Amino acid sequence: MLRVPSDISSQEFESLKIQDMTFVAYRNEVYPSKYDVFFEEHAVIVVLEGEKKFTSPTQEVHVDKGDILFVQRGFYLMSESIHEAYKSLVFFFDEKLLKEFVGLHPELFNVQNGAGLFENPILLLKSDDNFEKFIQSVFPYFRSRTELKNHFLRLKFQELLLHLMELDNSHQLRGILYSLYKGEKVDLPFLMNSYYLKPLTLNELARLSGRSLSAFKRDFQDEFNTSPALWLKNKRLDYADFLLRNSTKNVSEISTEIGYESVSHFIKTYKEKYGTTPKRQG
Repeated sequence: MLRVPSDISSQEFESLKIQDMTFVAYRNEVYPSKYDVFFEEHAVIVVLEGEKKFTSPTQEVHVDKGDILFVQRGFYLMSESIHEAYKSLVFFFDEKLLKEFVGLHPELFNVQNGAGLFENPILLLKSDDNFEKFIQSVFPYFRSRTELKNHFLRLKFQELLLHLMELDNSHQLRGILYSLYKGEKVDLPFLMNSYYLKPLTLNELARLSGRSLSAFKRDFQDEFNTSPALWLKNKRLDYADFLLRNSTKNVSEISTEIGYESVSHFIKTYKEKYGTTPKRQG
């Protein structure tokens, strides 16, 4: 699994940063390639060459040259290259810069309601001549030595957002950006039921929910009448029990699937909850 942008390495990607934040990464992908990607930040993928398929629980999107994907933070996608010449640029959205942009252009965000942040992870757009010229204007900065690079890239970030809003006839992106600007919080039951099997820390879950860690724990207690750690433990064990009764997976496979690194720890925890050791039923 690739976590982006934190897993971006100089061996696989070329990247540009605005201060310490990865702004854009360029990749000429090794073919064939198939892996899970977890988006730690909102991202825009611009397909430069080749073809690729992105799959989420609710969508399957096939992209080729000229396609643009806006992917919401916090989603896992299966990424599969289907052409040996695949190349892409991936832009990442720092929320501080995003809020600065919306604050500078309030007249562009006269929307009644923000789009739901977790309805569908992928928004597909089509590039035009203006956007392609913008993309070409980014490449020289990968080799630039100017001391003003950060200032130029901050302007490029704003230019990127303006181009995307112009290309998005549905105005869905505009709603998403406005929701982020307002700091709208994600529905906790939806978030937790979507991600309880994923290897995310409480800090990451809090951030995905649009809350500080302390606010996340407080709201979680109010919503579920228990702590996040205890809820996750019981939810994963309930799922393990379901698999024992309804699948052919063995105890070791199930232990790994629900996030336990030690099978013996899983067996002990399961016995504490159910009063018996885990055994496949039927």
